[in-house]
Amino acid sequence: MSLADRLLDTRPLRTSAAFRRLWAGSVLSALGGQLTVVAVLFQMWELTGSALAVGAIGLVQSIAMVFFGVLGGALADAVDRRRLVLITTVVQLLAAGLLAVHAASGAASMWGLLALTALQTAGSGLGAPARKTFVVRLLPADQVGAGIALTNLAFQAAMLIGPAIAGVVVGQWGVGACYLLDALTFAAALYGVQRLPAMRPQGETARPGARAIWEGCRFITGKPLLHGALLSDVLATVTAMPMALFPLINSERFGGHPETLGLFFSAVAVGGLAAGAASGMVTRARRPGAVMLAAAGAWGLALAGFGLAQPLWLALTCLAAAGAADTTSVITRGAIVQLATPDSHRGRVSAVDHIVGVSGPDLGNFRGGLVADATSAAFAAFSGGVLCVVGIVVLALTNRSLRRFETTAPELPGR
Repeated sequence: MSLADRLLDTRPLRTSAAFRRLWAGSVLSALGGQLTVVAVLFQMWELTGSALAVGAIGLVQSIAMVFFGVLGGALADAVDRRRLVLITTVVQLLAAGLLAVHAASGAASMWGLLALTALQTAGSGLGAPARKTFVVRLLPADQVGAGIALTNLAFQAAMLIGPAIAGVVVGQWGVGACYLLDALTFAAALYGVQRLPAMRPQGETARPGARAIWEGCRFITGKPLLHGALLSDVLATVTAMPMALFPLINSERFGGHPETLGLFFSAVAVGGLAAGAASGMVTRARRPGAVMLAAAGAWGLALAGFGLAQPLWLALTCLAAAGAADTTSVITRGAIVQLATPDSHRGRVSAVDHIVGVSGPDLGNFRGGLVADATSAAFAAFSGGVLCVVGIVVLALTNRSLRRFETTAPELPGR
């Protein structure tokens, strides 16, 4: 095995043509999504000049993602998941096209932009739980972590370069060009999904509805491995998410220069990319639960260090370490959730996983802002990191099944 393959496990791309097509479509779709993120924010500001209106985009997206994510989880355990993702991807493609038409119409409005953004987010929320189950159905158990790592690496890269590309496109051709490019990337994603085999849930299927959603929640609470994995994400994000503190810490400690603020965000992304590029060292680990717990604890330690760091180089180092730890935790948690869930419940469990991943950072940023307002930004970052570490240590000591979970176990549910 070459050194490069030890660092980044590319077996899923080499051994599965279906995964290659799915991954390529996901790469392009993630990049197109970043173009639309920037374009929507820019257009809303141009239309209204209101920070409240710009903030309303996040509120609308959060509500749509939670509501349709829950519904999508129930549907994913009752219907052909491939067909569900195809339909929801078409919805997202149409929404991107309508955003382009809306921008070019000369009659663009705040309410129209919010409605179309909600439509695209609804399509994403409906399809996300089903899409999360594809990797575990396409790959053998020992490659699931690698498949999730490759998908996460593509998303990290899109987050790093997508906004810069969007800025150039908006400056040269306007927001409508971003929406059109996003629509084209959804067409590529459609091709990747269309070539997949049928993906009906295995085992007893559940009829979509409130009872199916309730049974999915009961299933999670009754499995220490699953609720422990999800709780680790809650502990990491709700107690220690630092992004809302960046402007305050930059102002208090580093002169408030916008260039420094940009470096904070870049440091987290660079750390995440580095961890993704070296993810082969963790995707082959026999005990991903132990790796995930260690990574979540490292995230908390790094952010506590960021809260105390005085020189800029040390603050950036701490943020890069936090980004690397976060990526490692996301990869291992994703593998645990998919491998430890029987296929009959994967849609609903994936929906909860997705909602926790989307809403946790928002709640964590809100917590950080409240603590910073009452004390200081530095204390908010430090105390959040310490709380995260304490919570993860308690979880590790009390959840033996999570701590000792092995991907090489002879009987993995749903396989």
